Amino acid sequence: MPQGKVLWEPDSAFSRRTNISAFMKWLEKRGHRFESYQDIWSWSVEDLEGFWGSVWKYYEVADADYPVLAERKMPGARWFDGSELNFAERVFGKDREGVAIISKAERRTDRTVTWQELEKKTGALAAHLKELGVGVGDRVAAYLPNAPEAVMAFLACASVGAVWSCCSPDFGAPAVIDRFSQIQPKVLIATDGYSYGGKWYDRTETAKAVAGALPTVGHTIWTQGRSSSQRLPGALDWEDMVAGKGAPEYEPLPFDHPLWVLYSSGTTGLPKPIVHGQGGILVELLKTVSLHNDIRPGDRFFWFTTTGWMMWNYLVGGLLHGASIVLYSGSPSFPDLDSLWELADRTGTTFMGGSAAYYASCAKAGLDPRSSHGLEKLRGIGSTGSPLSADSFEWVYSAVKEDVWLASMSGGTDVCTAFVGGCPTLPVQSGEIQCRALGAKVEAYDEEGKPVVGQVGELVVTEPLPSMPLYLWGDADGSRYMESYFSAFPGVWRHGDWIEITKRGTCIIYGRSDATVKRLGVRIGTSEIYGAVESIPEVADSMAIDLGGPGDVGKLYLFVVVAPKKKFDAELVAKVRAKIRSDLSPRYVPDEIVEAPSIPRTLNGKKLEIPVKRILLGGDPAKVLNRDSVADPGAVDFFVELGRKLRADEGTAETKGN
Repeated sequence: MPQGKVLWEPDSAFSRRTNISAFMKWLEKRGHRFESYQDIWSWSVEDLEGFWGSVWKYYEVADADYPVLAERKMPGARWFDGSELNFAERVFGKDREGVAIISKAERRTDRTVTWQELEKKTGALAAHLKELGVGVGDRVAAYLPNAPEAVMAFLACASVGAVWSCCSPDFGAPAVIDRFSQIQPKVLIATDGYSYGGKWYDRTETAKAVAGALPTVGHTIWTQGRSSSQRLPGALDWEDMVAGKGAPEYEPLPFDHPLWVLYSSGTTGLPKPIVHGQGGILVELLKTVSLHNDIRPGDRFFWFTTTGWMMWNYLVGGLLHGASIVLYSGSPSFPDLDSLWELADRTGTTFMGGSAAYYASCAKAGLDPRSSHGLEKLRGIGSTGSPLSADSFEWVYSAVKEDVWLASMSGGTDVCTAFVGGCPTLPVQSGEIQCRALGAKVEAYDEEGKPVVGQVGELVVTEPLPSMPLYLWGDADGSRYMESYFSAFPGVWRHGDWIEITKRGTCIIYGRSDATVKRLGVRIGTSEIYGAVESIPEVADSMAIDLGGPGDVGKLYLFVVVAPKKKFDAELVAKVRAKIRSDLSPRYVPDEIVEAPSIPRTLNGKKLEIPVKRILLGGDPAKVLNRDSVADPGAVDFFVELGRKLRADEGTAETKGN
């Protein structure tokens, strides 16, 4: 599939019905007329005060006006100074009717939660949290699956001004303790286990270990996924906590009051505890979920995620717009890869999101959802987590639905949103992200720190966003925050991705900029290699590692995981080399192609290129990689052993040379 081929264009009727068209008409009545998306984007990043002030008024965040941006700097921007609001109040602030949540767990029937039930149980839990001594600024930690209980608990925390933080129950005890111990929670909400791939994983002992390692936890609230599970001694019962009458009472909070703490992957040390504000997240999710995902009242918004990935927080943002959110807890391939498409069809999902890796798996398996599902109400599909290949774009339109809008997105936990993403009034072009997001001054910087168009550069953000972190928890002097985002270009956010902004305004993400491959002075993002290699049917997964350093041309290794019932042999190696040579360039043909049992990934599914590179170069695995942050810790063993072998071979060669 050629890059940039137009696969879909909205017709005039589709465009007129979109939220962004309504917003532009509203702006036009106030003296702003835009001929194109590029025009409104340019205005949104040049006149930050005008744009974000319009978002504030359009979505009726508050009755009063406040200075939009008291200080226009990074870090340290101050938004809507003096305003008070509450995220949860916005969720329940308008009359809501019908279903708020549809939830599905493996081997269980669908569960629905009405808006009335959601509000009632949120209010009851909030009241009980207050009785337990939880107040403004206190932290509540949760060890919960992607289920309605997690949504209720988050909204209860937000309503009273407590700070929410959550880990998925597939995290082991050390990974959970690494995260929660940094924020010193007052209450822990935990589950007895979860189901994945048709198997039940009991987490009672894990929850006990977590609670025991957090001395600040005064109370634990216990939820049960199985009635036969043992209970955590001394824990309060969830059902008792959500029993009671009355709607939530909403604590008025400053715009920059902490809403939640999210965590970086933590693959090379303690995860960064990223603090986002009530107001910053509210205005960002009002903007992006509505204008860039086109979510509206009555929609069914589904994103396959866990509570350990920021897309869960993003999905909850659908409630701000009166949409029903669809939750799924379990394996995306249980009982088979069709399960998520079946769920989307059965629930009348209007916008379905997932990871690029999931869509690639569906394509490689030859899945054809449109042959078995109507998907009549599905008008949008979202993709994030890693770059979506041109082949996956083609698969969506050939195997899912030819008249669907495909919105590829890229952002991060750091801002809990997308920097670049979809726009329902623009064409979809193969392998490309439609646009830079409104209000996000995204640019590609060359090595001299100058913006470039039509060539690959560092993804930077040169103007502040409301959802940028307030701070990192425990980072008293701000040094860790500065080092994480502003050390490369003072006053400019460096995100750590390679991006190309085309002359047409579309964007292409090429992977992490610190995992680049450089040959004969020319860089390439690893995603380009994966796009070529993983289009081969015999290849299930891959990882490219360039062992060269600054000024040093080292070996380029390509690790390949073979698809089921296929074999790794000379013929496959030749096919891989030929594919890279033809699709990319002879300079990127690997020096070594090695079969690996599996590719190490984070708990959120991202390939661990940098830690693996450091291990192969001789780094201490215990120091360069936190195994508790790896989805399959055993996947690392192959690379640790290979690193030892490579160093032993080097030693043998040096001995022979002497």
